[in-house]
Amino acid sequence: MNLIYRNFFLFLISVNILLETLLPLTPCYGQEKISNPVFNVNFPDPTIIRVGDTYYAYATNGAINGKSYNIPVAVSKNLQVWEIAGDALPQKPTWATKDFWAPHVLFDPHINKYILFYSGEKGENTGKCLGVAFSDTPIGPFTDKGSPLICGTGFVNIDPFAFIDPKSGKKLLYWGSGHEPIRVQELADDWKSFAQGSEPVFLIHPYQENTYDRLIEGAWIDYHKGSYYLYYSGDNCCGPQANYAVLVAKSESALGPFVSMAKSKGVTSSVILEKDERWLAPGHNSIFRDQKGKAYIAYHAIPVHRNPAEQDYNTRVFLVKGITYKKGWPFVK
Repeated sequence: MNLIYRNFFLFLISVNILLETLLPLTPCYGQEKISNPVFNVNFPDPTIIRVGDTYYAYATNGAINGKSYNIPVAVSKNLQVWEIAGDALPQKPTWATKDFWAPHVLFDPHINKYILFYSGEKGENTGKCLGVAFSDTPIGPFTDKGSPLICGTGFVNIDPFAFIDPKSGKKLLYWGSGHEPIRVQELADDWKSFAQGSEPVFLIHPYQENTYDRLIEGAWIDYHKGSYYLYYSGDNCCGPQANYAVLVAKSESALGPFVSMAKSKGVTSSVILEKDERWLAPGHNSIFRDQKGKAYIAYHAIPVHRNPAEQDYNTRVFLVKGITYKKGWPFVK
């Protein structure tokens, strides 16, 4: 009998070794090992928020599996398996007809509402505007307040990020692109306008480094151990000339001044995430945490095709990686 058990045990070991050789490693959901892309569809500029044990992701307008969305929203329980839950903004606002870009959603417990910030445009050559909409649920539908928050020429007014400053309690909005600085301005308590008497404050300027910052956008603030980390992206998100990456700066105040990682560390670049052999032009990130407090970075990237002639520059898929802070700065695993 002992010989039989021994042979059976050796057989099980052999089978296990064979399976580990032939099958890919199973991702450890909610931990450090996540198989990317987590959503293999066009899902650019992803924002993730967590509500209890559920994650909600929002993206720039587009078509997914043949259906068009103004602002698609996807849902996941484990960060690995995502399903489209619907359109967060099914009814277009009266002031915009297209370019519903880079949404950001947060929850305000004082008014018990989810607030959606996004950019939009009405007609050709009218310039981009920022909008605000409200919902009782993270899936929506969100209802626009009826008029844009701010408008301007070109594409300066895109990529909004709203934030309640944990130190001051002020409601702040960060935004910017169009070869101009990233800026911040205080919002009114109802989120529907800028605070009376407030003015935009410039935080980070383009053309400060050798690469990736001739255009900067996609601002995101992460508050970590008393410091404010400003994540931003540059320089070209899309198309055959795509050349995008994530950079970071830090401040002790939500209103700045922010010091880039390059200047703080005396190095040449503030980049923490850039292209590699699998992914081209990664960027426009969001930072979020799971129920245990572990931090993640969500972003989009263009898959690199083995055959350059078949390279698709129009699809930006959805990726997630773990992120840690070491010696005062973030590190993407």
